[in-house]
Amino acid sequence: MQETTFALKEWQVAVNALEQGETILLLRKGGIREAKGRFSVQHETVLLYPTYEHQQPELLKPNYAAQVQPVESGWHPHEVRIGSWAKITDIIQITQADAIARLLPFHIWNLQCVTDRLKWKPNQPVQGLLLRTYKLPEPQVVPYVEAYGGCKSWIELQTAIALDDRHPAFNDAEYQQQVKAIYVGLRGAGR
Repeated sequence: MQETTFALKEWQVAVNALEQGETILLLRKGGIREAKGRFSVQHETVLLYPTYEHQQPELLKPNYAAQVQPVESGWHPHEVRIGSWAKITDIIQITQADAIARLLPFHIWNLQCVTDRLKWKPNQPVQGLLLRTYKLPEPQVVPYVEAYGGCKSWIELQTAIALDDRHPAFNDAEYQQQVKAIYVGLRGAGR
């Protein structure tokens, strides 16, 4: 059985949406501690590591904003529940405001958030990641380690977690339908 220690950090509300089959799309541009200040995919198979500190309800669509429980700056849980992993199947470079607007139905963020993200560091594209997400048969609880903190997308856990592909958020056909819908949406109707 395959296992990994590599994890992609993402807001807890986004991880939940991936696990529940509400989305397959994450939008990334890079954190303060990214290599050269840019986001890049370092691993195609990753654990999904939920974060809490920087979740901002005002950047989310209303039904997702209501799920956020604000925490104090610097807060982190003593233990982190890892409930899923994903294969990053596609990476879409997004550089135009009309394209970012057309993707609105496919992710959890509101239009203001994604428009602002596109404008920040305008010479860098927003990276759209399509993730085939799988729930672990049993969530794994890992102790929080200081090295996991900070504004970075990628971490390496101290303990490997076994990957099990028996519990996909979408079956093969459903996942391919989602991917196709995103690419059709990206091109826009009638194009």
